[in-house]
Amino acid sequence: MVDEGLAEAETRMKGAVRAFEDDLASIRTGRASPALVDRLLVEYYGTATSLMQLATISVPEPRLLAIRPFDPATLKDIERTILASDLGLTPNNDGKLIRLNIPPLTEERRHDLVKLVRGRAEESRVAIRNVRRDVLKDLREFEREKLFSEDELHRGEAELQKLTDRFSEEINEICKKKETEILEE
Repeated sequence: MVDEGLAEAETRMKGAVRAFEDDLASIRTGRASPALVDRLLVEYYGTATSLMQLATISVPEPRLLAIRPFDPATLKDIERTILASDLGLTPNNDGKLIRLNIPPLTEERRHDLVKLVRGRAEESRVAIRNVRRDVLKDLREFEREKLFSEDELHRGEAELQKLTDRFSEEINEICKKKETEILEE
């Protein structure tokens, strides 16, 4: 019972870390990355469709994204979506290809992004602590129902805390790495 609870906790905590990493991928740094636009949803024949399904996205230069739609008719829709997004980028459309120049970030914008990253990191740590709380509640309930001993409960609590600490530290490492990336010129 204890091991099942710990396995569930580990799976859910890994999910929180993965969600945090995916979330950070869409935060702009000074470099071009296809992850900046892969979450954008383009209105395509009445359906919101991922940009990744409508076009190839490449990085020909460190500060340039090239978006080549499979269907040239979607160029205007893709352009409209990019303009409406919170990326703050202006697309250049040549009829076949959309180019996105990634300007260097201002110092103020860099610090705003670092604050955003730290906020998202804290949300992820809270998610991990919520998993700990839920599993701990389950373990204590199982112990009250005499499904295992008090010693097993204490062992489970200790292991759960180790998991929580490990995944919280992983969040911290990812956060520091992203902050460094943002603050680089």
